[in-house]
Amino acid sequence: MRKGLAGLLAGISMLAYSGSAWSQELTIFWAEWDPSNYLQELANEYEKETGVKVTVETTPWSDFQTKAFTEFNAKGSAYDMVVGDSQWIGAASEAGHYVDLTDFFNKHKLNETMAPATVKYYSEYPSASGKYWSVPAEGDAVGWSYRKDWFEDPKEMEAFKAKYGYDLAPPKDWKELRDIAEFFHRPDEKRYGIAIYTDNSYDALVMGVENAIFSYGGELGDYANYKVDGIVNSDKNVKALEMYRELYGFTPPGWAKSFFIEDNQAITEGLAAMSMNYFAFFPALVNEASNPHAKNTGFFANPAGPDGDQYAALGGQGISIVSYSQNQEEAFKFLEWFVKDETQKRWAELGGYTCNVSVLESAEFQNATPYNKAFYDTMFKVKDFWATPEYAELLIQMNQRVYPFVTAGQGTAKEALDNLAADWNATFKKYNRPQN
Repeated sequence: MRKGLAGLLAGISMLAYSGSAWSQELTIFWAEWDPSNYLQELANEYEKETGVKVTVETTPWSDFQTKAFTEFNAKGSAYDMVVGDSQWIGAASEAGHYVDLTDFFNKHKLNETMAPATVKYYSEYPSASGKYWSVPAEGDAVGWSYRKDWFEDPKEMEAFKAKYGYDLAPPKDWKELRDIAEFFHRPDEKRYGIAIYTDNSYDALVMGVENAIFSYGGELGDYANYKVDGIVNSDKNVKALEMYRELYGFTPPGWAKSFFIEDNQAITEGLAAMSMNYFAFFPALVNEASNPHAKNTGFFANPAGPDGDQYAALGGQGISIVSYSQNQEEAFKFLEWFVKDETQKRWAELGGYTCNVSVLESAEFQNATPYNKAFYDTMFKVKDFWATPEYAELLIQMNQRVYPFVTAGQGTAKEALDNLAADWNATFKKYNRPQN
């Protein structure tokens, strides 16, 4: 039924667009990585259909946020749309940088067609408000790659079972993740157990730690009322942070400033048995041109915690219309085309990580790559960092408190998280956030 209606709307839309389309161009701003290339390919197909030229302008991840907000704060019209990080949504919407997409969202029933977690974290602000500021575009989350040939070596399997009492296989929980990391950690052979995120310059370390915290049943706070005491420094979070610190002991040498590039290199250079990374970076690991171990690289979703909770840190972005764009009407038309089921299917075929439920659930999608099934398993159980306008301060404070403990063993996990709770309380008080 939806497909038939979409086809009818497509015909109507094309008629409505004729007349003005030929004179319009749109610019979408995003970070420099493979998904932005896939979006440009998709946009080229939109141009063939409508005559509207869409350019995906990119910049390196290291200056993506700075460049975007510099343009926003200047009320510049260089970008018609932006595929912004999920944490930006509070800051960008409260400052008036994003167009309110609530009516568009409800008209196209995106609450029904997009994966619930992507709607919650990429689009809605404030939490549970029913106000939407972006359309889920590039779904992403943290998953894991591993060396299948190491795991399936009969001698390794026999030795592992003799030591730990169970079969060597992709870990089902964080205890097994820790055991396997310890088992393969052999510095004398230049073979190491695990690669995790540790860079503290943006959100790498925080998102790495989130994978442990969320799966240990913990939270970063109550996002509805800004309460953090007893939550961010809970016993569950303390145990999760202690586990992350323990895993750091099984990483390759010099691993204290590592993010997505280094974690992929841990696999491509044969350094580590397992590596944490966003799914968006996994295509390079199945490409024999970039990974000599491609045929022996497997993937799994973030394992469960000690009580069976299983979540992963959300990555990915939604696409928003910039308030200062001179082409908002055309931008709405592009989004209307982008959210169609057939466009979302094509987006996935090109390599984009669609958030469309029907595409995600299809066997065609889940069997398309060695990691798509793990991606599907993950995208329905993800959680994210604070999306309040002061998220950048919160991020810096978490890095400052957690990094010394994880990478240098300074203090205890409890001390780090108690201090973090105090920092966040002071920040929320400074911005007059209600803490009931």
